[in-house]
Amino acid sequence: MTRDATFEDGREAPLNLGAMDADDLRVISGLVQDAVFPITEMTWRPGQRRFGMLLNRFRWEDAGRERHGPERVQSLLVVDNVLRVASQGIDRRDKDTILSLLAADFEPGEDGAGDVLLTLAGDGALRLSVEALEVTLKDVTRPYRAPSGKVPRHDD
Repeated sequence: MTRDATFEDGREAPLNLGAMDADDLRVISGLVQDAVFPITEMTWRPGQRRFGMLLNRFRWEDAGRERHGPERVQSLLVVDNVLRVASQGIDRRDKDTILSLLAADFEPGEDGAGDVLLTLAGDGALRLSVEALEVTLKDVTRPYRAPSGKVPRHDD
């Protein structure tokens, strides 16, 4: 007889997740909340219909935080099937800008198409019009101690 895996069977490992619907994207959104990245670390490749960002992601899933302190990890957030990209509240000319990602949401359209909305701190946002929702999040480095030594907070 086989048994289902339990939470305790899990281990700390690099994330490699995909989202093909709005529920999946909500999981990824929670994991990228408070990720920071230089404005120069996002790119859109229209010919490949791909938008990507190299994030310094806070490891919300880290069960050992009490033991070793808060950690971040570099992760790739990639959105495929991108037809158009629009931004608001972002000055792409200022190459020293550091952005903070607050949430990733999907606004469905017709026939599986829609918009991926990436909300940034400070009233910035990116709207990625997609033919179909396909988002991946993949850790690409080992975790490192968060430079601030603190867990991100959001005061009401």
